[in-house]
Amino acid sequence: MGTANHYLKLNRKYLSEGEILLAKGDHAQASEKFWGAAAEMVKAVAACRGLELRTHADLWAFVTKLRNELNDPEITRLFSIAGMLHQNFYEASMTIEAVKDSAESIKRFINKLEKLTT
Repeated sequence: MGTANHYLKLNRKYLSEGEILLAKGDHAQASEKFWGAAAEMVKAVAACRGLELRTHADLWAFVTKLRNELNDPEITRLFSIAGMLHQNFYEASMTIEAVKDSAESIKRFINKLEKLTT
């Protein structure tokens, strides 16, 4: 089982790599990094609670649990954007502007969850 610190390091790594790729105009690769950053933050929160998430279904179930605990529907909406970015990695259908806007949503998602790791 991974530790919360491990997942937080990956979160920061993927977030930074996403920014670099976005600046280079590689929005498909940047999309996957931002998805990864969001997923690693979810895993970090779960690890703080002694849980390990292995599948997309596990991630969604835990995100929904957090949404309900915090009574914050924005959590599921923001994680949906992460899912769109993950799809964009395979299809490259989003414009660079859409990826940039989505990256900002991912940062908002991460900020909401980060306080749950302390």
